[in-house]
Formats: sequence, C-alpha cells, structure tokens
Amino acid sequence: MKYVVIALHRSEYPRPITFARGTWLQIGQRYEGEEDWEDWYLCSCAGQTPGWVPVQVIERLGVDRGRALEAYSAHELDIDPGQVVEGLRRLNGWLWCRSLRNDELGWLPLAKLRQLA
Repeated sequence: MKYVVIALHRSEYPRPITFARGTWLQIGQRYEGEEDWEDWYLCSCAGQTPGWVPVQVIERLGVDRGRALEAYSAHELDIDPGQVVEGLRRLNGWLWCRSLRNDELGWLPLAKLRQLA
C-alpha cells in the first residue's frame, strides 16, 4: 500500500534502539500522550540507548523484563510533505515504511500520511 506524506517528520532519536530476536529487554514506562499511539514501551537492552518498542514484539517475562519476539529497529524516517512511501507494517498509530525516493526503511506516524488509491 502506498502513502503520501502530508506533514513534515523529523526523528527526535539520533541513535534508535535496534535489537535481534531473543534479546533481553528491560521494560520501562508505557507511552502516555495525546496521540493515538497505544502500547509503546520505553525499553532498553545492553549497549543501546533506550527507545520506544511496540508491545507486539515483546514477550513479557515479568513486570519489567522481557525478550524480543523478533528483530526490531525504532528508526524513524526524516521525510518531507509530498514524498511517497510504501507501507509495510502498521502498529499502534505508526507505519513501518520504505521511502520510494531512496529505499530507506523506518517508522512514520499514521497521522502524517494519507493512503493513495
């Protein structure tokens, strides 16, 4: 499915958390905000800066511990209005995308996208 970017997006995280399947995670706070971004948790793992992780990739093994069910990257695309992306995976108010301009992969908030017919 293709989408056009309708609002500028710049990542606030220069070193996004990235990990392999099976990585042990320290699970922190749940995201609370006005946006419709439910079920994101601030997680950390060895050698990584903490980052937001969707609950769907976390196997909970206690109140604040878990393990990655799959490989994951919190990389967000820096993108301008009018650019077109291919949506690959929709999770909790965000879309994992491929930029059609340069094939870069990353997350974008659904609120900044409009689906093309």
